[in-house]
Amino acid sequence: MEIIGQLITSFIATAAFGVIFNAPKETLVKCGLVGMGGWIIYYLAEKYTGDSVLATLGATLFVGIVSQELAKFYKTPVIIFSVAGIIPLVPGGLAYDTMRNFVEDDYYQALALGAKVTMLSGSIAFGLVFSEVINQVVRKIRGSKVLKV
Repeated sequence: MEIIGQLITSFIATAAFGVIFNAPKETLVKCGLVGMGGWIIYYLAEKYTGDSVLATLGATLFVGIVSQELAKFYKTPVIIFSVAGIIPLVPGGLAYDTMRNFVEDDYYQALALGAKVTMLSGSIAFGLVFSEVINQVVRKIRGSKVLKV
């Protein structure tokens, strides 16, 4: 039952961000599904491995690759799907806690949380870049097969 709640809330959050981001109406459900898929991968990977950075990387790779494919299929910009899709993965709560601990003069906790926020943000950036690299390699392989045939 918990997973169903995670699926529903992540879908709603991602689709709602798509509305705020002014995504085309016909892409809102697709944006919601991309974000929902990324979040459930993160949720399950973090639950079973305990490593939130690796879980974020895996979820971001999924979001990036699926966003690339949906953009090609629907002839829309990739950013529509990828930005909305990573929203559930952004460590906003941890960033808030980091700043709150700095303000409360708890520097050790603030530095620990800040390091985690930096690693999570870096894994999001790395996942999006690496998904683009995967897309370029696949495109190059497909292009070379077409030329040889």
